[in-house]
Amino acid sequence: MIPESDEERRAREKEAAEAASKFDAESRVRETHWKPLAILISVVAIFTAVYHMYTAYFGAPPTLIHRSLHVSLILFLVFMLYPPVRKAKSNLWRIPDGILALLALVPAYYVWANYEQLVIQAGRFTDNDVIVATLLVVLVLEAARRVTGWALPILALLFVVFGLYGRDMPGLLRHRGFDWETQAYQFLATTEGIFGTAIGVSATYIFLFILFGAFLAKSGMSQMFNDLALAIAGQSRGGPAKVATLASGFMGSINGSAIANVVSTGAFTIPLMKKIGYTRNFSGAVESSASVGGQILPPIMGAAAFIMAETIGVPYTTIALAAIVPALLYYISLIAQIHLRATRMGLKGISKDNLPDVMDVLKERGHMMIPLLFLLYMLFFSGRTILYSAFLTILVTIAVAMLRKSSRMSLREILEALENGTRSALGVAVACATVGIIVGVVSLSGFGVTLASAIVTVSQGNLFWTLFLTMIACLVLGMGLPSIPAYIVTATMAAPALTELGVEPLVAHLFVFYFGLFANITPPVALAAFAASGISGGKPMATGGAAFKLASAGFVIPYIFVYSPDLLLRDVGFLDGVLVVGSAVVAILLLSTALEGHFMEPMAWYLRPVIAVGAIMMLSPELLFDLIGLAMVALVLAVQMIKAKQNNNLRIKAI
Repeated sequence: MIPESDEERRAREKEAAEAASKFDAESRVRETHWKPLAILISVVAIFTAVYHMYTAYFGAPPTLIHRSLHVSLILFLVFMLYPPVRKAKSNLWRIPDGILALLALVPAYYVWANYEQLVIQAGRFTDNDVIVATLLVVLVLEAARRVTGWALPILALLFVVFGLYGRDMPGLLRHRGFDWETQAYQFLATTEGIFGTAIGVSATYIFLFILFGAFLAKSGMSQMFNDLALAIAGQSRGGPAKVATLASGFMGSINGSAIANVVSTGAFTIPLMKKIGYTRNFSGAVESSASVGGQILPPIMGAAAFIMAETIGVPYTTIALAAIVPALLYYISLIAQIHLRATRMGLKGISKDNLPDVMDVLKERGHMMIPLLFLLYMLFFSGRTILYSAFLTILVTIAVAMLRKSSRMSLREILEALENGTRSALGVAVACATVGIIVGVVSLSGFGVTLASAIVTVSQGNLFWTLFLTMIACLVLGMGLPSIPAYIVTATMAAPALTELGVEPLVAHLFVFYFGLFANITPPVALAAFAASGISGGKPMATGGAAFKLASAGFVIPYIFVYSPDLLLRDVGFLDGVLVVGSAVVAILLLSTALEGHFMEPMAWYLRPVIAVGAIMMLSPELLFDLIGLAMVALVLAVQMIKAKQNNNLRIKAI
């Protein structure tokens, strides 16, 4: 292993904490020094985790009751843990925050006590309904402001105003308008508001998989990923950057938070990249682009796959299988660019003496791969429900961790994992509840259909321009939002434009998911890249620009699978699948060559767009485009080979 002094470790941890605090609102949890209060928070968090595990195995109460209890428990913990402003002193704010926390329990009690009335009245609301709904909306918006920042609650408020004043809106935005009482009832008493699909998935799949990630983290899985990636790729050219890509991809798929992944894995990988010669900006760009990509990587995909499955009504396994090849293409592109950059700069890897041995890593912590393999079996082959699979996998994780001392968890550590899992789920749950406000207004007003029609009208029914406008809409809507609410918003308002032109729903939703996700590394609001720059010491905008360039394949791949759905390996024969995937890999590698401007020798600036266009044309299902693209690529590669041979001869003569 690479030696690290205590001073270096403390400096690294401090940089990571500062970056998290600055760019990730979810990390701004205040410390609780009063022991009785700390115990209360721990008890509620552990109860929340145990409740969700219990319902996963024995079944949940009626939908509205279950989801309202989930929201109330989450809101209670948010107000106890997150200060109203960043620099708020605990002793000044504990009383009002305690009042808000107690008020957060009111909606769950009200729904439980009046469940039959809420169901039977079917749209006829009472004054009490409106009062409780108003309280719920205010609490959700305030919790979202504390946990996710200003962007999401402001967007939700804009939609509430849009719902109220629909008659006064111009052009395509005009609708008949809905008074506050109607909207309030929609938010509280239906499954198309705050207690809608988003919070339903949060209360089931997302919570359990975040809890699973917490147990993996407590068992040392993240360290195993880092060590294994070091052992596999550390010695190659640009090894630390490849290590960052592999480790961040693994962890990003599980934890579902790009910024949290940047901070946790980046604190380890970014200093290594800087040590071997990568610039600060490029080091931060590698970490952020790899962390964001983890959420498109099966099997877990940061839990977004479960929301997608619920939204479009297809099995989770269908989405996971369809997402494999595009995700692998993205990571192949990252590693190719990293390797070419290292070759061009003459960088080396890490000395073998400073690297762990693969077999040693597997002997020490390899048994922790068993829960992941068990999860894959349960999801894809067992025929059991996703909830039951997640619940059983958590138990298997605890049992497997007991096999070795390095991963064994005591009762206290198990309780800590339960608490940590609940704490990690707060941000996603609050975001899903807030998105429910947006979805509720969209459902009432029909805005999703209106926006889809507007996009199709502006693009005049042309698929490419519809895709392009949808991409822009997703990047804008995804700025400053966590990935899961970004997907829900874009799926509600942008995906219908694609399905209206005949794009298959699964393909359309994957398309908007990609671009809603990559908004995290798209300037001017590239939160994941900005967090990475806080660790690397680079410039935020320069790091964002470098991450955008590194992730360029991720902006091309969605277009590929829209025009060539065979890339998703659905209803395609084996040989056809091999041909499609093989040509896509070659094209992505060539595109990476164009982006880095290096093949055997530095590439002239005017050759880079030629090989880039040629690579993209090779991805077309049309044979003529394939041949033209192949000719363009062959020409550039031939020029580079001749140039390399000439330069090599000159070097030999000089010797």
